[in-house]
Amino acid sequence: MEEARNLGGSNLKAPSVQELAKRQLASVPPRYVYDDIEKISYNSSMLLPQLPVIDMEKLLSNVGDGHDGDLELERLHFACKEWGFFQVVNHGVSSSFMEKLKSEIRAFFDLPLEEKKKFEHQKGNIEGFGHDMVFSEEQKLVWSDLFYMTTLPVSLRKPYLFPKLPASLRDTLEEQSKLFNSLAISILCKLAKTLRMDEKEMGDLYSDGVQIIRMNYYPPCPEPDRTFGVTPHSDTDALTILVHLNETEGLQIRKDDIWVPVKPLPNALTVNIGDMMEILSNGVYRSIEHRAIVNSDKERLSLATFYTFKMDCELGPARSLVGPDNPPIFRRDRLGKSMEAFTRRQFIGKSFIDLMKVESKDEES
Repeated sequence: MEEARNLGGSNLKAPSVQELAKRQLASVPPRYVYDDIEKISYNSSMLLPQLPVIDMEKLLSNVGDGHDGDLELERLHFACKEWGFFQVVNHGVSSSFMEKLKSEIRAFFDLPLEEKKKFEHQKGNIEGFGHDMVFSEEQKLVWSDLFYMTTLPVSLRKPYLFPKLPASLRDTLEEQSKLFNSLAISILCKLAKTLRMDEKEMGDLYSDGVQIIRMNYYPPCPEPDRTFGVTPHSDTDALTILVHLNETEGLQIRKDDIWVPVKPLPNALTVNIGDMMEILSNGVYRSIEHRAIVNSDKERLSLATFYTFKMDCELGPARSLVGPDNPPIFRRDRLGKSMEAFTRRQFIGKSFIDLMKVESKDEES
């Protein structure tokens, strides 16, 4: 679930990995090889821990007097505090629409390369079809193709992208944007309640916030143990919602210093806390490092939807949560300014969190 980061700045083009995979290479090209990949230390006889599961119908039901809503709020608090990730069921997105979404995204990546190139990211911007941030010809690459696009607010949509998409895909993504935005707001409201923070304070942050989608294609790889689909990172945003578009697993999260594979439930959505929510909660909730691995003989597709607080807001620990007994551990600053400073750093691990810590001495000039 790669974070939205900043969609501007320098970005060089890289080869389509989907096209590379069609050559049936015997080995991974050197530029895609990583020498220090941590392996999962579990063996097949061990019982793997599983992500907490949150039932949205129960979460949104009545609270008080021991109702299901109270228990589900407790589960949500535990999931965000101890895991930073959870799966959501009964989320209101129909299985028929999920199948339509999968079909349309699959069809996009099945287009001839020349057709997809019509949507290539333009110089200085990562939005569109291509590769993740590429700043130099020597930079290591990952084994995936992607399509980034800002979907909300509508005023931020690039005129050369959304309106030019195939009509069926465009209509499907329009509906997906609305459905997932509603779900994200519902979750954020409940997070305010579990944190016991001022709900208006939360509302002011996500009102007019930014929604970005990322469609991911991970083709089969000749040496999956030597490369990444996505390198380890935490998401910079407030909240991420991931759709697993086929049955191939690949998402792994770092739990108690061990990489744990995520096994998605049928029709479930995977949600994770981003850096902005860790900052807002003053460290009560944690954004967790995660990565995507690739498969030797199976492709994997996914759709990540990122939710970022509005850029002109002042991001820091919620004022309703800090005080003499709970001093802020993160700085307070305009979000847009902090994101600009962040783009000058290397996108590794939890670098945005490191930037925002009170003791950070990052140069602002």
